[in-house]
Amino acid sequence: MDTRYFNSYKAGLDLEFLYQYCMEHGKRRTLQRGEILEKAGEPAQWIGYVEKGCFKYIVHNEEEDKDYITGFVFEGEFVADYPYCLQGDLSEVTIEADMPCEICLIKGAELQHLYDERIEALHIGMQLMQNLFKMVYSRNLDHYRYSVRERYKMLLQRCPDIVQQLSLKDIASFLNITPIYLSKIRKEITFGSEK
Repeated sequence: MDTRYFNSYKAGLDLEFLYQYCMEHGKRRTLQRGEILEKAGEPAQWIGYVEKGCFKYIVHNEEEDKDYITGFVFEGEFVADYPYCLQGDLSEVTIEADMPCEICLIKGAELQHLYDERIEALHIGMQLMQNLFKMVYSRNLDHYRYSVRERYKMLLQRCPDIVQQLSLKDIASFLNITPIYLSKIRKEITFGSEK
């Protein structure tokens, strides 16, 4: 599946040093669907390269007693509650395997050590932080400047095969709507009865 345009933070970044470090020094781990990599409210500690599978980022709304998906990470990407994992700060999100996953993990503290030791790694880390901020900020603004229908269409344009990999429920949660409403939008788009 082509998901390279889902997480735009990678644009213009050369993360080869991090990939190589994970492959050479990381611990390989297999997680089954539903297994937790990081749990909200507990110290974040991992950064991993996803060799196979997909992870979802989840936040919990206490008042509604409901989970919301805020993002996904796919094969060929890095999964972490970044930057919280660098210092072991409390994780803001729960990171859960959405399917069987194979990852190569290092401690976030190891990455922080690389930043402290190598100026070029620190520079890439700063670019990574800037790009992550831009991506999250843009997604936040998109909730105000585009309708749900427009955001769904943009998601399909960026990642046309995403509906084959992710459940309707998870896509609806990411868009912050109900699965029933997403089904209606999909039907309108598919059968041309859009308003």
